[in-house]
Amino acid sequence: MLKLPILVKSATFPLKMTSIYRMRNLIKRLKPDVLHAHYVTNYGLFAALCGFHPFVLTAWGSDVLFDTSGRAISMIKKIIAKYVLARADLMTCDADHMKEAMSRLGVDPEKIKLIFFGIDTRKFSPRSGDEQLKAKLGVRNSPTVISLRNLEPIYDIETLVKAAPIVLKEVPETKFVIAGRGSEERKLRSLAESLGVSNNIKFIGFIPNNELPQYLTSMDVYVSTSLSDAGIAASTAEAMACGLPVVITDVVDNRKWVVDGENGLLFPQKDSEALAKKILYLLKNEDSGKEFGKRNREIIEERNDYYKEMEKMERLYQELAERRTR
Repeated sequence: MLKLPILVKSATFPLKMTSIYRMRNLIKRLKPDVLHAHYVTNYGLFAALCGFHPFVLTAWGSDVLFDTSGRAISMIKKIIAKYVLARADLMTCDADHMKEAMSRLGVDPEKIKLIFFGIDTRKFSPRSGDEQLKAKLGVRNSPTVISLRNLEPIYDIETLVKAAPIVLKEVPETKFVIAGRGSEERKLRSLAESLGVSNNIKFIGFIPNNELPQYLTSMDVYVSTSLSDAGIAASTAEAMACGLPVVITDVVDNRKWVVDGENGLLFPQKDSEALAKKILYLLKNEDSGKEFGKRNREIIEERNDYYKEMEKMERLYQELAERRTR
C-alpha cells in the first residue's frame, strides 16, 4: 500500500515529487490495465502526473463544485481540476449536478458516466428491530428518530435538536438518536439542555459500519438535515435500503431520490418547524411510513444497488482495457 500526502494542504514540494516517482515505479511494476483515481484535485492530480492511460477519474463533489467568491484556494483548485480532467479518458460521478460542473470545466459530456457508489443491499435490508439494542439505548417502546450525519456545521444537526421540543409537545415519548462525531457536539448537547429535551436525545457517537443495519432497522424514522450533498448521502440510501421512511432536506439531488409524500418527506433547509411537522406526520401515520419504507427499498434495489453499479463500472474498465490493446 502506497500512502500519499494531501495536496495543497500540508505536503511539501519534495514530498509530492517523491510520491509521483514512487507511483510511477509502482505502475511499472504492476502493469495495470486501468488506472483509477478518486477525488480530482488530490489523488487525481497524482494520477494525471503519472501519465498512464487509460486513466479513469471519479469526482466526489467539492473537488469539482467550487465556491464562486473568488477565494484564492478555490481558483487554485479550479486550475488543478481543469488540468486533471483534461487528461482523464473517462470520468464518473454520482450526481447530475456534478456532471454539469465537469462539463463547465471543459469536459466532453460523453466522457462522463453516472455511476453511484451503491449500497450493499444484502447487508442493508429490512428486518426486525433489535430489542436488546433498543433497551441499551433506552428507546424501547418509544417511537425513535435517528440521524447519522456528523456533528459539523454542514450537516446542521442544530435544526433537528430545535425540532425536538416541537415534536415532543405532541408525542412526548419520542426519542432522538443522534450518531456521529464532530466539532459541534458540545454546542448541540448544550442546546438540547437549554431546550429541556436532553432526556429525549441520545448522542451516541460513531457507529461502526457493520453495526449500522442493526441500528437503522431498530428505528422508526431517519432524518438528514444536511445543507449540502454531492449526490444522495450514503446514510440516507442505507436507511432507504433498510426500509425506513426518510425526512431529508429539499436540496439538489435529494429530489431525484425522494418525492415528497410518495416515498418520503422533504423539508426546507434550517426550518425546524417544518422538520418537526414532517416527523410528526410519520409518527402519527405508521401505515404511510411503512409504505414509504417499502418504496424506498425498491428504489435502492433498482437504482443504487452496489453490485449492479460495480457491474457497470467493470464493463467500463473492460471497454477501456480492450481499447488499449487494439
